[in-house]
Amino acid sequence: MNILVFGKDGQLGKAFHVLLSSFMPALADKPNIQYVGRSECDLADPTALSALLNQLQPKLIINASAYTAVDKAETEIDQAFAINAKALEVMAQYASDHGSTFLHYSTDYVFDGEKYGYYLEDDMRNPLGVYGKSKAAGEEAIARIFASNTGNGQYAIFRTSWVYGDGGNFIRTILRLAKDREELKIIDDQYGVPTSAAWLAKVSLDFVADDKLKIKEFSSGIYHAVPAGETTWYGLTTLAVQVALEVGVTLKAVPSAIKPIPAAEYPLPAPRPMNSKMSTDKLHQVFAGRGDMSKLEQLNQPWDKAVRSYVIHLAKDGLI
Repeated sequence: MNILVFGKDGQLGKAFHVLLSSFMPALADKPNIQYVGRSECDLADPTALSALLNQLQPKLIINASAYTAVDKAETEIDQAFAINAKALEVMAQYASDHGSTFLHYSTDYVFDGEKYGYYLEDDMRNPLGVYGKSKAAGEEAIARIFASNTGNGQYAIFRTSWVYGDGGNFIRTILRLAKDREELKIIDDQYGVPTSAAWLAKVSLDFVADDKLKIKEFSSGIYHAVPAGETTWYGLTTLAVQVALEVGVTLKAVPSAIKPIPAAEYPLPAPRPMNSKMSTDKLHQVFAGRGDMSKLEQLNQPWDKAVRSYVIHLAKDGLI
């Protein structure tokens, strides 16, 4: 089987490289896995993208790539839509035409954040900024193309939030600032769930394939995928700083010096949803229906446990 992973240089793409590599030693029938980054294929070029798909003929397409510069997207509108929407039309068309499985990732930014409680998969999209609008357009394009095609391909769109992993992210930025500053002011009225890229890769791959990387049949659609619990940027910051201190990292800022502020005091070019909490009941039902309790345990992992492990890993590797 041919597997094609887009976004090899991003946090999620790197997580997939580690995860898929871990399968290989035990597989007698090893798949052909190709990892593609910007240098191999410009996703804003639909002709090049289509040519690559036809050349590699993947049966599983994992799109871990995206235009994620939320604030720059407000002025780089064409680029954001080219990568987050137009490229998905090409990928989805190939998958639906050739009976392939298409795994894609979306974001809490497709919502306006005004709902009280947890967002469901079929709640109305109402993105606030260009980034969210481009991601929403990508979701709509995938669903439209598969619905209009009589092929036997399938797709899963995993909406997630606040991703961190091997690369630049909020946690690493905050810990770097905590080394240089004695006081930090962090937003405390935007709610969401920090999501490990490694966790997200594992959950979504378990959804579409078995432990021999054989593709499973599933109901195409959108699934929310975030760990258990919720927090704010302030809550995430205080935990990350506290854990770093516990493992011996020298920081100027301590938890008591981290000041909670409202989002209104930290204006940014692009608006953010105030509430990014998403229900994962739909994904729970799938794993429960399969009788896979180990996958349910993984899905129920608390966000703070994963963040704690991540910060310890950064400290151990000298990355703070």
